[in-house]
Amino acid sequence: MKIGASTFIWVSPFSNHTLDLVEKARELGFDILEICVEDPKTIDSKSILSRLEKNGLETTICGAFGPDRDASSEDTTVRDQAIRYIKTCVDIAQQLNSRVVAGPMYSAVGKTRLLSPSEKEQQWQWAIDSLRKAGDYAGERNVRLALEPLNRFETDFINTVEQGLELADRVGNSNIGLLLDTFHMNVEEKDSGEAIRQAGAGIFHFHACENDRGTPGTGQVNWNAVKGALRDAGYEGPVVIEAFNRDIKEIARAVALWRPLAASPDSLASEGLRFLRELLE
Repeated sequence: MKIGASTFIWVSPFSNHTLDLVEKARELGFDILEICVEDPKTIDSKSILSRLEKNGLETTICGAFGPDRDASSEDTTVRDQAIRYIKTCVDIAQQLNSRVVAGPMYSAVGKTRLLSPSEKEQQWQWAIDSLRKAGDYAGERNVRLALEPLNRFETDFINTVEQGLELADRVGNSNIGLLLDTFHMNVEEKDSGEAIRQAGAGIFHFHACENDRGTPGTGQVNWNAVKGALRDAGYEGPVVIEAFNRDIKEIARAVALWRPLAASPDSLASEGLRFLRELLE
């Protein structure tokens, strides 16, 4: 398996001003630098690709979904914006040779409401319609969309693998599957290993995160169970460390990061990489 690091570990947003992260990721020993596309205007695909190729790194693309990128919004304009944004991420993925665009692209992060059954079904239908359009566009470009179930404090919509599989099935595009994240599974699943096995071939991408969002291998996640389940599921794709920098105040508030989780972003990345290499290889 190839192991990656999210740009969120160090910076927000990623841009030409932070391209030195490519060299940092290579020097630390990563195979992949996962680029989060917060503002597409900061993404210079030509410069990024040149730097990636020079350093022998691959990339994966992750989206950022705020209130103006809500694919299940009651507002048609907002849903259209979400579809356009996902398509833009697909274009960037194609330009950077990433086979996947990942993230909770079915709704806005932080949207938590108690809906009636009829309101909930309408939310599902809006998400399905939006994702079908985005999925068709991605499929034409040989890019897969990986939907990420989030914990209950970040969304009221898709929290579990079972729900994620249902959404992917109802959309009905073969290039739409799941991004599984051990942090979110640790909150929502009864058994993370069994959830991974349930997802099976539907796993398109994987985030390795500790239960406190700190360094993998330093917390309560049952990593041996995760390893065995990934093997049983036949998953051989990227495994990416996603963590966040407390110094970036907006991101820290969004993910409730109130205290340092490692000595530094570099130590979180390097120690997490060492642990995952030993675990997976």
